[in-house]
Amino acid sequence: NEWISEGTHINAIGADAVGKEELDPAILKRAKVVVDDIPQASHSGEVNVPISKKLITVKDICAELGEVITGKKKARMSDSDITVFDSTGLAIQDVVTADMVYRKALKANMGMKLQQF
Repeated sequence: NEWISEGTHINAIGADAVGKEELDPAILKRAKVVVDDIPQASHSGEVNVPISKKLITVKDICAELGEVITGKKKARMSDSDITVFDSTGLAIQDVVTADMVYRKALKANMGMKLQQF
């Protein structure tokens, strides 16, 4: 926590299951925390352990990523704000990416056809 200076941004991608964490919860208390999805992050994201230990609450989460992208909410209000993005990933992101790759492969006549089981 003491190594994190004002204006720092952290992408937290290591906590991906219940009970896992990579950051000192004190950092999350100081930071503006943005998550992919509040219910998912609360269950298995970086915030899951501090929430379960009642060190922070869901209300301490500043915003969901979609809210920041659309401008509905801001995470950084000043240059001195510490921000954390708790990235758990969403299945819809994987599906959209796979579809895009598939369509590009079809268009480029690449890849191989597999027989279905």
